[in-house]
Amino acid sequence: MSKITVDIIGGGLAGCEAAWQLAQRGIHVDLYEMKPDRFSPAHTNENLCELVCSNSFRADGITNAVGLLKEEMRRLGSLVMQCADANRVPAGGALGVAREEFSLDVTKRISEHKNITVIRGEVAEIPGDRPVIIATGPLTSEALIEDINKITGGENLHFFDAAAPIVTLPSIDSEKTFRASRYDKGDADYINCPMDRREYELFYQELINAKTAPLRGFEGTKVFEGCMPVEVMARRGIDTLRFGPLKPVGLTDKRTGIKPYAVVQLRQDDAAGGLYNMVGFQTNLKWGEQRRVFSLIPGLERAEFVRYGVMHRNTFINSSRLLNNLYQLKSNENIFFAGQITGVEGYAESASSGLLAGLYLSKIVFGEPFTPFDNSTAIGALASYVSCEDIKNFQPMNINFGIIAPPEYKIKDKRTKYETIAARALRRIGGTDL
Repeated sequence: MSKITVDIIGGGLAGCEAAWQLAQRGIHVDLYEMKPDRFSPAHTNENLCELVCSNSFRADGITNAVGLLKEEMRRLGSLVMQCADANRVPAGGALGVAREEFSLDVTKRISEHKNITVIRGEVAEIPGDRPVIIATGPLTSEALIEDINKITGGENLHFFDAAAPIVTLPSIDSEKTFRASRYDKGDADYINCPMDRREYELFYQELINAKTAPLRGFEGTKVFEGCMPVEVMARRGIDTLRFGPLKPVGLTDKRTGIKPYAVVQLRQDDAAGGLYNMVGFQTNLKWGEQRRVFSLIPGLERAEFVRYGVMHRNTFINSSRLLNNLYQLKSNENIFFAGQITGVEGYAESASSGLLAGLYLSKIVFGEPFTPFDNSTAIGALASYVSCEDIKNFQPMNINFGIIAPPEYKIKDKRTKYETIAARALRRIGGTDL
């Protein structure tokens, strides 16, 4: 067993995954988490791996890039995937989890691991005497950001992120809604709030004219496209929502046989099935405006909100200039970054970067040779993207087939193409020396 201790700063998805990978290989980890001494604007409880936005890890089939990424992670022994699978809630073709139970599960497994010591309290400076993985997420404290600026030359960037509201099941009017998954795929896991044209246009007008909360001190900060507030999206045009989160494609109200003009979907958010998340409704509207405008949605007239949507600033480093494909700082081989601070975007993506950083660092600690995953895999493609020096305007990125190497031969059918890519990737994962 190695006598080396690795410091990990941040107890979110990436930090916990990295800690688990190292600890499973016999390396001791000191995992630092600032909660409950200090909370970020988006966090509310002291558990590790708190999910602050959606409770969905998105699509679960391997013909979807994030589904492939999750399957690769499972085969590499991912703690996050073990806990996500163990705490599933119905979500059609997606992997939805009971957020509180998921976080408690991760916290328990991390806290009970013999090779992990969880240390509560804020870290203001990066330790310089042993290997460290910085996985503090997009809401890194100001004190630590200052120290990160010193080692990166001030190359950190900012963008806005937002979370969607959550309502209680009893407050949803079942007479005006219907249960279904798009194209009847899987069980009827979503509650659907159908709108006719008149209802949609009224909702749209109120939404684009509603008052938003002030965002002081964030001038010049961009909105991340993958988590755009619903009111910002709506202002792009009256039909934008109907081709986005409110698209009615694949959904027919079986009670009437009518395909709605637009549909708001609600996804189960807890194990008991008492809470539902408004899918795609990240928002920065004032809380009173959220209640007023969202009550115009059929079925939500008397909705009880247990959490309103919120918006906050996220921070990430300019990884394409600073990191290599090991998530290692080019200028200091003892320092690794993982999670959203690197510019990967999404729960699975964040955890995957922690998984790789932990795996690679364990090989380096033991002096063992290894070959990093390349872009023939989803997990390697994401690492390649964030470390690509050719990117001139680096922005956060979800995993997608566009950054994964195409098949060696041309395939016209999209599904067959993605199946071929997935099969190749899983062969590579299965044949790994890691």
